[in-house]
Amino acid sequence: MQRRASATGVIVVCGQKIAMGRVHAGQILTVAVSDTSLVIELDDAETRVVRPTTTTTPVRNIKGDRPWTVPSVS
Repeated sequence: MQRRASATGVIVVCGQKIAMGRVHAGQILTVAVSDTSLVIELDDAETRVVRPTTTTTPVRNIKGDRPWTVPSVS
C-alpha cells in the first residue's frame, strides 16, 4: 500500500501513527503490512524501516491521498 507523508513527515497505517521525519514530508512511501510488523520502503527503494504493529485494525485505504487543493474563491 502507499501513504503520503504529511508536512511533518507522519504517516498513518491501520490507525498507527509513524513519524518518518520532515525529510520525507510530502513523499509517497510504500508500506507492507503483516500481522506483526510494518515494513516501510523509502524513496531510494533500498532503505527499509521495520516497525512492530501495535494494533489489529484492518487496512482501509490502499493508495495515499494527493495534496488537498483549495478551491478559488470569487
